Amino acid sequence: MSCGISKAGFLEEEAPRLENWLNKNRNGEMSYMENHFDIRLNPTLLVDDGKSVISLLLNYYPDQFQSDSYKISKYAYGQDYHFVIKEKLKELLFSIQSAIGDVSGRAFVDSAPVLDKAWAAKSGLGWIGKNSNLLTQKVGSFYFISELIVDLNLEYDHATTDHCGTCTACIDACPTEAIVAPYIVDGSKCISYFTIELKGNIPQEMKGKFDDWAFGCDVCQDVCPWNKFSKANNEPLFNPKPALLSMTRKDWKEITEETFRVVFKDSPLKRTKFEGLKRNIDFLK
Repeated sequence: MSCGISKAGFLEEEAPRLENWLNKNRNGEMSYMENHFDIRLNPTLLVDDGKSVISLLLNYYPDQFQSDSYKISKYAYGQDYHFVIKEKLKELLFSIQSAIGDVSGRAFVDSAPVLDKAWAAKSGLGWIGKNSNLLTQKVGSFYFISELIVDLNLEYDHATTDHCGTCTACIDACPTEAIVAPYIVDGSKCISYFTIELKGNIPQEMKGKFDDWAFGCDVCQDVCPWNKFSKANNEPLFNPKPALLSMTRKDWKEITEETFRVVFKDSPLKRTKFEGLKRNIDFLK
């Protein structure tokens, strides 16, 4: 796990970017991105007397991978990260309180209007790459980002520099051309959006472009040169179930609700539900 700290306040540089992104409807049907605009840019409106944002990265890169079958994003191989990380953040806050005394704070794991990547970059944990993911020189980008926002003034870290250079691997490889310009992803064109966020039918013009992704997509991370340095995580709860790794295309096509419940118990795939997963698989056939 990596940790960086920044002063809580208004994200001045992010404000016009977010506004422009929303104005161009790059959030698709993710209408929740339009909510709480001010809070999204200023965590002091979210946490009373919040003074510092402690950003944390937790590696989820697996040591085993799916065989030749329909694919799910690597972050979904194990247990739902929300629950795993929330427990770790509670422990961290308890440790801070035990060492310092009366400290108030809140933990966030991708479940509130907090711009996780912006805070992680501001805290020096990496830089926002051309695929809009947070990249690190040492271990790539297969990391969950979370925060503790506390009412403590702390020593703050500084942002690092961009190391994407002239590389356009992620832009060139995106199956649906969702990376419309360096550092700008049109969320409404992303395979992750279609397979997870979209509730209705997947547009027919996307047929044949999903590269067998049934839930999420890792293409822009898989081709990133910095991910050559990815190392397997050491969190047992993120380990994939053997039943997932052994699933063939036939298994995916014939999956029943009972199998879904067993194999994906406590999994991020519950987000799309059985019906959503079936829709995705049918679209890939």
